[in-house]
Amino acid sequence: MATQIFSFEFFPPKSEETAEKLRQAWNTLLPLGPKYCSVTFGAGGSTQQGTYETIKELVQRGVDAAPHLSCIGSTKSNIREILQRYRDAGVHRIVALRGDMPSGMQEAGEFRHANELVAFIRSETGSHFHIEVAAYPEVHPQAANAQVDLKNFKRKVDAGANAAITQYFFNPDAYSAFVDASTKLGITVPIVPGIMPITNYSQLARFSDACGAEIPRWIRKRLESFGDDRAAIKAFGLEVVTHLCEKLLAGGAPGLHFYTMNQAEATTALWRNLKLDAR
Repeated sequence: MATQIFSFEFFPPKSEETAEKLRQAWNTLLPLGPKYCSVTFGAGGSTQQGTYETIKELVQRGVDAAPHLSCIGSTKSNIREILQRYRDAGVHRIVALRGDMPSGMQEAGEFRHANELVAFIRSETGSHFHIEVAAYPEVHPQAANAQVDLKNFKRKVDAGANAAITQYFFNPDAYSAFVDASTKLGITVPIVPGIMPITNYSQLARFSDACGAEIPRWIRKRLESFGDDRAAIKAFGLEVVTHLCEKLLAGGAPGLHFYTMNQAEATTALWRNLKLDAR
């Protein structure tokens, strides 16, 4: 079996205070030895400079860093310039996404779909970048149906993606079914589960409603029952997500991608529970 790959995701800080908190999280998380770290990119590139600065700092720390790059609302000239900046900064990974249309913008720009971005990156830079794309085990919220969503995923892979990171989920059967369906379509790239630690129920519910990730009813009801008891929510969340990760890894998942939310505690606890240091 191939070596399983573990990675962390961060978002660009918006102030020097949050930047310092992020660095503190890095001081705990980076010694765990992730294969790479990704950094998100706001709607229409609204955090473009923040993403670049965060990536640059990670590279200076010796980390294999992967900027998210969304294409909706962008031009080929703009994307070409961003790709060159990242090449100059020593970046060899990209997470290529369609992204969300910025508020108030009517036109999609020169790219409408992520597969077009992947094809453009390949045409401009050859094999320089290892390209990750997004996958949706519980179906993209804007997709007409599961089959359409799968075909969209295949287009991204056919355009030159090396691997995929999934939207987070809490039902391992959804992931297994998605991987099986992808395999039947001839998709062979690694599909790495995205893992969201549970630490704040109201925040998780809000994120999940927005991105179409389902919180199973039994988990939702248990979390609701804890009210404002943050310690109970964290303990239960750690138990649930640890079990999910164990099941995914035992079932052959090619690794795990942790959505850290720029905090170290929950991801470190999961890492310890899963005994990943021993691998």
